[in-house]
Amino acid sequence: MKISFYILSESKAQDFLGFVCQLTQTALNKSDQSLLILVEDKALLSDLDTALWAHDATSFIPHQCLLDNQTDIDMAASKSMTPVLLGNHMPADFNGIVLNTTAHPVNDFMVATSNAKPSRVLELIKPDTASTQAGRDKYKAYQQSGYELTHFKV
Repeated sequence: MKISFYILSESKAQDFLGFVCQLTQTALNKSDQSLLILVEDKALLSDLDTALWAHDATSFIPHQCLLDNQTDIDMAASKSMTPVLLGNHMPADFNGIVLNTTAHPVNDFMVATSNAKPSRVLELIKPDTASTQAGRDKYKAYQQSGYELTHFKV
């Protein structure tokens, strides 16, 4: 599994929703896989839901929000209808790209799900103390698991 850390500048962090939409669109353009945006904060989930529908003045990013208890979905059907999922958990058998906005490594979500094996993880690190520390902790956890790690300052 490839893990990419995106270290956000102050300006990108201030437009966090815009950056998530931009990164989501880029990931969709470069891959035919589904994308799961992991979000624990209900307010952020709602804001992202709205932002993805209004990402561009002439288009939107099709997506669906997972219900808290919805772990078993047909990933093939979901990809053809809505390439992006938003939720606080990982569906069973998920094998696409994960954009992680939480303070926890994706491994924590994989343990709670049967047969989930994401192909790639995109980690977002904001320029604040809590996010930076969580990013360091996640980096160490991924490094110990032997994943391929890259980072980008944006």
